[in-house]
Amino acid sequence: MSPTLPWPAQELGPTLVVSLNGSRDAADGAAVPMSPEDLVEAALAAVDAGAREVLVHPRTPCGRESLSPRVVGPLLEALGNAGIGAGARTLPDAAGPGEAGRVAVSVGAGAGAEPDHGGWPARVRSWTVLPDRVVVRFAEPGARELAEALLERGVAVDAEVAVGAEVAVGAEAWPGGLPGPLARFLAWPVRDPARVRLVAELSCADPGPAAELLRRLPPVAVVLFGREAAAWPVLRLAARYGTGARIGVGDVLHLPDGRAARSNAELVAAAARARGVTTAGNR
Repeated sequence: MSPTLPWPAQELGPTLVVSLNGSRDAADGAAVPMSPEDLVEAALAAVDAGAREVLVHPRTPCGRESLSPRVVGPLLEALGNAGIGAGARTLPDAAGPGEAGRVAVSVGAGAGAEPDHGGWPARVRSWTVLPDRVVVRFAEPGARELAEALLERGVAVDAEVAVGAEVAVGAEAWPGGLPGPLARFLAWPVRDPARVRLVAELSCADPGPAAELLRRLPPVAVVLFGREAAAWPVLRLAARYGTGARIGVGDVLHLPDGRAARSNAELVAAAARARGVTTAGNR
């Protein structure tokens, strides 16, 4: 039996997001796509393998993450020309934000791409091509201001927080409530829940923190994910709870059996199989 959620599971949307590159670079191996051409090719292959959203960290020609419109715009245009994001590639069995069957594209934002957090809102306002969503790390200063600037431009927000064992203990055990990024997110008065999603990074697949997290949340969509050794156990946990999940070279470089992944598509295909087995076991 799957755990009982505090709101209908279909509101969460069991989306599978592929993280194409994350903070990795060419030194992490050939599976990491770097150029716009490689990112488009990787995105298309991942979608064919079962991904329903694409997360990308735009990079300059020298490989540095950037939020400059001169970097973000051309990459989004290339993805759109390939049918991802604004290009509205149609899928028979998926629904993206704002348009049924569309493969959404998300952009990762944060200190790795723009060290001056005070300049993030201005960067967003300078974009001439917009993604569907932007990942905002609530562990970083200026996250709330960035999120507000994105919503003002009509871009949905993925609020990324790290969730540890302290959540399972409960806020009553902490003077002043839950610590860190999760507390900042919960204190944010979300005016448009339909355009905000919580992306929770779990350090392990302990169901305690996940259950407590879902119990405390407002009715926003949820994606659970882990990095490296936690990636596959957390993906299976997400399938148990009926939440969205995330996988890809940006989060993990190995398949569930320990073999090195050759591509994002290989990771997505393995994730789709793992989610199917877990979901079937919950019935």
